[in-house]
Amino acid sequence: MQTPTSPTYLAAELRLPTNWLDYTILGIYFLVVLGIGFAARRSVKTSLDFFLSGRSLPAWVTGLAFVAANLGATEILGMAANSAQYGVYTTHWYWIGAIPAMVFLGLVMMPFYYGSKVRSVPEFLLLRFDKAAHLLSSALFAVAAILIAGVNLYALAIVVEALLGWPEWVAIVVAGFFVLAYITLGGLSSAIYNEVLQFFVILAGLIPITVLGLKKVGGWDGLSDSLSKSHGSDFMTAWGGTGIGSENPLGANWLTIVLGLGFVLSFGYWTTNFAEVQRALSAKNLSAAQRTPLIAAFPKIFIVFVVMIPGLVAAVLVPKIGTPGSDLQYNDAIPYLMQQLLPNGVLGIAVTGLLAAFMAGMAANISSFNTVFTTDIWQKYVVKDREDGYYVRFGRLITVIGVLASIGTAFLASSFSNIMSYLQTLFSFFNVPMFVVFIIGMFWKRASMKSGFWGLIAGTTAAMVNYFVIYKQGIIDIPSDQGANFVSAIAGFVAGAVVMVAVSLFTKPKPVTELQGLVYGTTSPGMAEAPAKGDDAWYRKPALLGWGAVVLAAACYIPFSF
Repeated sequence: MQTPTSPTYLAAELRLPTNWLDYTILGIYFLVVLGIGFAARRSVKTSLDFFLSGRSLPAWVTGLAFVAANLGATEILGMAANSAQYGVYTTHWYWIGAIPAMVFLGLVMMPFYYGSKVRSVPEFLLLRFDKAAHLLSSALFAVAAILIAGVNLYALAIVVEALLGWPEWVAIVVAGFFVLAYITLGGLSSAIYNEVLQFFVILAGLIPITVLGLKKVGGWDGLSDSLSKSHGSDFMTAWGGTGIGSENPLGANWLTIVLGLGFVLSFGYWTTNFAEVQRALSAKNLSAAQRTPLIAAFPKIFIVFVVMIPGLVAAVLVPKIGTPGSDLQYNDAIPYLMQQLLPNGVLGIAVTGLLAAFMAGMAANISSFNTVFTTDIWQKYVVKDREDGYYVRFGRLITVIGVLASIGTAFLASSFSNIMSYLQTLFSFFNVPMFVVFIIGMFWKRASMKSGFWGLIAGTTAAMVNYFVIYKQGIIDIPSDQGANFVSAIAGFVAGAVVMVAVSLFTKPKPVTELQGLVYGTTSPGMAEAPAKGDDAWYRKPALLGWGAVVLAAACYIPFSF
């Protein structure tokens, strides 16, 4: 099987012919970013303002921020790399690996999150289980957030060095400074409004690459014919070659795709990753909070085309991409097309979009990290009962520390063959165990207070053992890192669930009176909130939005299934 080379660098020949026009566009973008930070600063008066935007934002803003927080440059470069390596299988990360979980979050889980008035995902575990589960989940999330922010910063440095010729340390300092500045100034509001801007800037950069790339290879028919001849017909289908026992480049069959990616990894990421959920918690009311991931689901369905098609085009233009016979690796797909296809001006927009994507991904994790570390660790266990202003000041301080720490973790990504493989590995370690604890705790009243902690321990341990021992030591032959991630996710989920059930059977459950609004079938005063004026319009009904997104995603599979 072909494997990509290590993404510790991008090919030197990818240097872009940027000029004053491109740098002017880039400069304007950075000024706007800082301007949003200064404007948002005026609204920060309390810790709720700093960490959750005062729960005041409309659904369309939080919805776009929700999808932009996920649309980091690691997503863009990683999914384009996936497409160059695995073909149309990339659609699974969107239509089965995102949409059902986003809909589940909006329809089922947001009433519990928002109705309980928690400030973070780990705080929900404190209410449902006990302090041990809360502290462990807070620590695991804080570590994961810094690692993922580090991936974005590392990827930014290698891309900017290759494309613009800036030294890595310059790219790191510049991007880190701007992210640090606007989050420290305006808190979550600044991050969210910048993410809305970044969403449109990212699309403005990707759409020209997609359109010009397709034109270069003779349209979709020319692209499909070329890749079917060179990579086999399954390369251009979503499900071809995924039968159990069949071989395919992804190293996964339909069962591990559906269970590992579509259920465990996907639900674990979208429903418990606070970098995403935080955007919904900042919405102005329960209806807006529910609609946040549902609104985000619609652009998410179609974003796959502007990251997948460039990867496929690169596979046509550079037939040996990612192999020892080529100077280009899979992660070079987007930068290569930028260099080959875009004129000055448009090139500046694309570079700005790429930097915006890095900053969006990094900012989402840093803003969620400062909230969890301040409210769930520092305020709960270290310095309690101080005045509100103290925690705002500490939140700004820990933001600085978080950015510095992410610089330190950036180079861990260099040992992985593909940026997206590294991220999926982190998700299987950290998000999946948290998801199993949430899902069992939310749907089974008998789950005891102690079961949450031991479920997290078991799930995290099982996922790591599968990856580092069973896969890396070759005990079981799994063809790829991505296939191993799917198996690790399933192992983590099953181990966490079995241990939670076993511990619950031998320890006392939480009193039913303390489970109101925390377990399915119960309610709390916050969940009974009536829709605001206008929110009861038929086109704003969460059920209509949610099921509409699911049906649309399923329909998108049809052209790629035969």
